Amino acid sequence: MPSLTEWKVPASVQPRAEDFAFDLEKTLEAVVGLHCIIPEDAFTAQTLGTERAGNGVLIGDRLVLTIGYLITEAETIWLHLGDGRVVPGHALGVDQETGFGLVQALGDVDFAPLSLGESSKVEIGDRIVVGGVGGRTRSVAGKIAATQEFSGYWEYLLDEAIFTHPAHPNWGGTALINARGELIGIGSLQIEREHGGKSEHLNMVVPIDLLKPILDDLKKFGKVNRPARPWLGLYAAEVEDKVVVVGLAAKGPAARAELKTGDVILAVNGEDVSDAAEFYRALWALGPAGVDVPLTLYRGGDTFDVELVSTDRARLLKAPRLH
Repeated sequence: MPSLTEWKVPASVQPRAEDFAFDLEKTLEAVVGLHCIIPEDAFTAQTLGTERAGNGVLIGDRLVLTIGYLITEAETIWLHLGDGRVVPGHALGVDQETGFGLVQALGDVDFAPLSLGESSKVEIGDRIVVGGVGGRTRSVAGKIAATQEFSGYWEYLLDEAIFTHPAHPNWGGTALINARGELIGIGSLQIEREHGGKSEHLNMVVPIDLLKPILDDLKKFGKVNRPARPWLGLYAAEVEDKVVVVGLAAKGPAARAELKTGDVILAVNGEDVSDAAEFYRALWALGPAGVDVPLTLYRGGDTFDVELVSTDRARLLKAPRLH
């Protein structure tokens, strides 16, 4: 099994203990590594791979919080602790709306968990640490670069995501830690933006406040007790103020309805949409998964209407198995 801690971040961006009021080394002990194996016939195997690695954060007794795409459909999970030990884990559940994933450690994890802070209180310029498994040399000292809406092409939307700079190179499941040593978010993506006339990379982080209302459900049931959103199985991008289909999930509603890459989505149920956020909000406003979704499309010079039968994407995913 490959080590998740052989690499290091550049020394110039590693956090220094003297810059923080909390015990940096002890705090970073709560960050663990995840190594996940997914069956080859899993729905997400083609897009996300059959072997995934990243980070997670101990937030309770043998309870590890991570980003959901790492553990989706995982049949085997290994948790790599910062001291070199490896223990098995079990995927408790994934919340598609927020993107959080929860893992139960099946062996001893005797480090202190991180306390949950308040992500709503972050301000641009706040000093933070983006923690990776392996301690200070695998973590990044940075600042809050922005808090703003984020829409993902895979039918995903956050009203106010957190963006940090500089970017952590192994961002998936990293711990966003504030100046008090509290967990305020989980790393999801790396994005690029133009800033000050040059390009820079940021991490997009899911705010921890989104976890608090759903944590008990995830622990008890492996899912959140709310109606699933309608899912179409299409990948959308914004091109010149238009929502363009750039990909289709195999066997998803959009593929079954014979939508094509390059189709422009003009409206949902007669409501014009010009960006991905408008598209998702109009889609989800129609009702829960299973609702009919009327779309107005433009293709090859023609404008036409089509009605899709949405579904719950979780029905296409392999459920976690406890070994």
